[in-house]
Amino acid sequence: ERFMEAAREGDSYALVNPRTHQEVRRLPASEILSEIIHSAWSSGEPGIIFLDRINRSNPTPKLGEIESTNPCGEQPLLPYESCNLGSINLGKFITPDKEIDFRGLKEIVWDGVHFLDNVIDANKFPLDEIRQMTRKTRKIGLGVMGFADLLIALGVPYNSARAVEIARQIMTFIEKESKEASAALAEKRGNFPAYKGSIYDNPETPFMRNATTTTIAPTGTISIIAGSSSGIEPLFAVSYIRKVLDGSELVEAHPMFVEAMKERGLYSQELMEQIAESGSVQNIDEVPEDLKEIFITSMDVSPEDHIAIQAAFQESTDNAVSKTINFPEQATEEEVRRAYMLAWEKGLKGITIYRYGSRPIQVLNLRKKKTGTQEPECVCAPNGKIAPRPRPLRTHGVTERVRTGCGNLYVTVNWDDHDFCEVFAQMGKAGGCAACQIEAESRLISLALRSGVSPRVIIKQLSGIRCPSPSWVEGKQILSCPDAMAKVLASVANVEVKVDDHTLMACPDCGSVLEMEEGCLLCRSCGFSKCS
Repeated sequence: ERFMEAAREGDSYALVNPRTHQEVRRLPASEILSEIIHSAWSSGEPGIIFLDRINRSNPTPKLGEIESTNPCGEQPLLPYESCNLGSINLGKFITPDKEIDFRGLKEIVWDGVHFLDNVIDANKFPLDEIRQMTRKTRKIGLGVMGFADLLIALGVPYNSARAVEIARQIMTFIEKESKEASAALAEKRGNFPAYKGSIYDNPETPFMRNATTTTIAPTGTISIIAGSSSGIEPLFAVSYIRKVLDGSELVEAHPMFVEAMKERGLYSQELMEQIAESGSVQNIDEVPEDLKEIFITSMDVSPEDHIAIQAAFQESTDNAVSKTINFPEQATEEEVRRAYMLAWEKGLKGITIYRYGSRPIQVLNLRKKKTGTQEPECVCAPNGKIAPRPRPLRTHGVTERVRTGCGNLYVTVNWDDHDFCEVFAQMGKAGGCAACQIEAESRLISLALRSGVSPRVIIKQLSGIRCPSPSWVEGKQILSCPDAMAKVLASVANVEVKVDDHTLMACPDCGSVLEMEEGCLLCRSCGFSKCS
């Protein structure tokens, strides 16, 4: 809080050593915030959280101070605590009269609290410390998905004051009912073990089974399974392309949009394909204005309206809210700064922004040299079959260090009098299978180079291979060790990596468009999620 106040006032803040709690020096808060903003504007990372605000709502302050959250930012945790989350599909709670079904919602909230509490006892934990801490506080996080579907069914635009009212009304109801459900469980099963000294340790709340009951978590994968919109996000696209395993493509559109267009006799497959090109209906003349108001996408909503919805949900959420604040490509860093300050002023516990085009696809193109070049000739053995040329005793080369998600990778590219001839790679402290895999990849690349295979072909094959631990280096994403080796070879071999700022991100599994929702990258075509 003091940092944000100092940034707003143009003042300095104290840099404190967390181990000694001593002030090391003072720094200009506005300049530090500008560095954070520039990085977020450039790549969407990092998101920010307001730790002071999070600790003010820490339900068990005697157990310690909260210092971090899970990667998506919606679950503040003490050391060794764990996430135990569930989400209610709001799109299913609409009455025939187009009203919110609060009776049905109450029933599912009580069932959800009971279920998540059972999970704590049924779960097998990887560490005994996690088991002990999880059962000590018994934190659960019941949240929602399908909020955009709910608004569409009610005929309410996402970027309206009425939508903010509905968000506040729904989350207030869920928070109230979840606490009553937890209290009822506590009367039967007992309070959570860390109840004494917690914020509930008073005559007004003599029973409480769970230290927290509500969280708005990312629902990218489960919302695909449920056929609903993600979390509290607006629609990413009204119509989009889904890639099938056999390589074919299907045009899919929001079912309520299809129904509305068919009722008016305006539906056509060609129109759905046209909408799928951008995902938005705002510039489609064939779509009536009243439908344009309701079927809006994340890029049609201003950052201020995104923040208003998040703030409305945060008011009645124990933990935090995972949501993406979308910006158009032409947005400035000053606009991002205003969003950060607004998020802080509105009471958010954290904020993640994404500027369209800030995480572009990298397209490989061979940079033409001034002098004419030829593709390497195939090296043939006397029997006419392809064989690698002998390695000379002396070669020349360069070595680059690349930071990967698994550690520093040292990649050496050597060449002889003919062309590139070998690639060596070594992980700083790798052993076992990791070292074997890297050595095998190096040998095969070297074999291909000495057999006349173009570096461009090798780079194309290795680029984009993804492992579970990608990293960012100087604004570029390193997806894996093979991807890092390809990037070093591309640099040395004079292969240019062009950036297309107008291209959406591609799914590493199926190649479809990735969405940035709830602070996570999600593919609605195959279900890939960076947060899974």
